[in-house]
Amino acid sequence: HIDSPRLDVKQNPLYESSELAFMDTHYYGGIKHYQWVTVPLALHGVIAKKDGSVVDVKIGEDADDPVFCISDLLIHLANQQMGKKANEVVEGEALDILVGNRPLVVRDEDGEAKEQKDPVKAFALKLLADKYGIEEEDFLSAELEVVPAGRARDLGFDRSMVLGYGQDDSVCAYTSLVAQLAVAGEELDRAAVCVLVDKEEIGSVGATGMASQFFENTIAEIMELAGEGGILPLRRALAASAMLSSDVSAGFDPAYASVFEAKNSAYLGHGLVFNKYTGARGKSGSNDARAEYMARIRKIMDDAGVQFQTCELGKVDAGGGGTIAYIPAKYGMDVIDSGVAVLSMHSPWEATSKADIYEAERGYEAFLRA
Repeated sequence: HIDSPRLDVKQNPLYESSELAFMDTHYYGGIKHYQWVTVPLALHGVIAKKDGSVVDVKIGEDADDPVFCISDLLIHLANQQMGKKANEVVEGEALDILVGNRPLVVRDEDGEAKEQKDPVKAFALKLLADKYGIEEEDFLSAELEVVPAGRARDLGFDRSMVLGYGQDDSVCAYTSLVAQLAVAGEELDRAAVCVLVDKEEIGSVGATGMASQFFENTIAEIMELAGEGGILPLRRALAASAMLSSDVSAGFDPAYASVFEAKNSAYLGHGLVFNKYTGARGKSGSNDARAEYMARIRKIMDDAGVQFQTCELGKVDAGGGGTIAYIPAKYGMDVIDSGVAVLSMHSPWEATSKADIYEAERGYEAFLRA
């Protein structure tokens, strides 16, 4: 999946309070609210105007760009805050980004400054009008995302790891796409497909999520062009398919060892990860791949010399999580979760191993050629 946890700008976002301008947000996916305060933030997205034009927005990534932030309470006055539970320290409705402090000054004919309502907000709107040609009501048809600002970086003295935002799940989407491109033009025994979907972090819903019929409809169109139209051939084709559900898994973190089961954990640097099942507690919401398919995957990886490991998502009752694997499995196809181990999953900055990324790409290639 190509979406990641973030903050989405609301439809009526811009407001002024105490001579500061803010934009109101609604968090997307599972985040720890307190992790998003005081870090530099960037704004990405599009603004669709009534005339049919679409304005691309990217602010905060270039060296000369301004960035945004969410303020936090100073430690000197935080006695009450520090006594709260972690999920109450910063509430979701308080995740508003600071976007301005300069007022718009409008002068009369005598050069005297006029009094006006919300001058800081007015100056922010003036900047947006000058640079993007938009007005306040254009936010109604905008999709703007607030994400940590800055590029991914090498991590560690040895540069063995990657630190970056959104590796859940760009690290798997990228390696899946590269593997697909690597086999392009080859004579394969069967059709090879890479499916990139949205909305996984909020339940795979909507027209661009895996729960939609986009994948099924696309295969139906291809089969129609190949002279194999009809609902029954489509169902047979889907049931005869096999899939790797590319998604990250939790890497073992010795700082939080109590929530992992060491024998069945993923370790950074040990290669591509396979989760036979995910889910929570009693495997709730899991796909749980069949043993015969797991054996087939083992043979494919061993024959190609791909380093891989198997794991669970932490201890049985420590929590849990899910992927899109159960959705394509409804067609009767074999599906198993596979991906890259990640430290600090769903935080603004996540860590992965370069060795694991390399083995993931090799593993996906081997699977498409098998």
